[in-house]
Amino acid sequence: MATERRTDIGPPNYQNFLPSVIKKNYGKWKYHEILRPGVMVHVAESGDKLFTVRAGSPRLMSIHRIRKFADLADKYCDGHLRFTSRNNVEFLLTDDSKIDALIADLKELGHPVGGIGNAISNIVHTQGWVHCHSAATDASGIVKAVMDDLHEYFTGKEMPGKLRIALACCLNMCGAVHCSDIAILGIHRRPPRILGGLNKVCEIPNVIASCPTAAIRPATVEGQATVEIDEENCMFCANCFSVCPALPMADALNDGVSIWVGGKVSNARSEPTFSKLAIPFLPNNPPRWPEVVEAVRNIVEVWHKNARNFERMGEFINRIGWPRFFKLTGIEFQKEHIDDFKYAGLSYKRSVQLRH
Repeated sequence: MATERRTDIGPPNYQNFLPSVIKKNYGKWKYHEILRPGVMVHVAESGDKLFTVRAGSPRLMSIHRIRKFADLADKYCDGHLRFTSRNNVEFLLTDDSKIDALIADLKELGHPVGGIGNAISNIVHTQGWVHCHSAATDASGIVKAVMDDLHEYFTGKEMPGKLRIALACCLNMCGAVHCSDIAILGIHRRPPRILGGLNKVCEIPNVIASCPTAAIRPATVEGQATVEIDEENCMFCANCFSVCPALPMADALNDGVSIWVGGKVSNARSEPTFSKLAIPFLPNNPPRWPEVVEAVRNIVEVWHKNARNFERMGEFINRIGWPRFFKLTGIEFQKEHIDDFKYAGLSYKRSVQLRH
């Protein structure tokens, strides 16, 4: 008989951390329903019930805040909570009589309860200026400003369907903005600068290999090995800066924010889709980014007013047509909206049947 292999490599088995009610009824849940904003119940075949209370929380938290969450979990949930992929915190209870007291304590800490079902969930986002070396905009700051403004759509204002917002601070999009109803994307608009002495701090072959569009070529200036950049091919991704600090991308004047719409991961009603450009550029205007907040609210309210039940943002736009979407939102159509990728023609609307 083989002995049990034990190792500390890799993550521990998640089943070791499940609440006992989930272990008991694993794979045997009959249904779930939303009881009120931010509160949901799962009912098992055995009759057991698991209640979930979801609260909005920031992605970046101090250890003091995490300890407060842990204290609430110990007080109401036998120590059980979890964080969702969109940075919400969910408390898992078996005693529904504790729900009101838990919600009261969460509100006292400044964490609203909501975001389940047809609502805006918390915004998933990247690092932004606080940590990312290639950021064209901030992440936490914009997310805070946008969610402060759309607060009522998280805590209970009735909506046609789910609405998912995401933010990525550069076009590498580690914030998964390509498949969100509304995507806030930081953009660089200038190629990297080439600082002197590049060959003394960077390995030129690695710099050349880092560029996904072959925009970087070796060059010699005054007898010194360096690189040159083909600006026509540069896509402003900052991969080169990742391997070479002598190619900085940050530009206070030209860096900013773009808004994209219509993406979704869900397979319900229609296939998953990528988001498409709505607003090419908005300025970085910290600390509250009023232009970005106003633009996002405008799109949300147009969708909220005109969408059918359970219709996601992209499905709504496809139904009414892009020309009408631009008209309803008042967004100006600009040259950046025209896709100049060499295979873009395959996706163009080529029918003579046009709606305005």
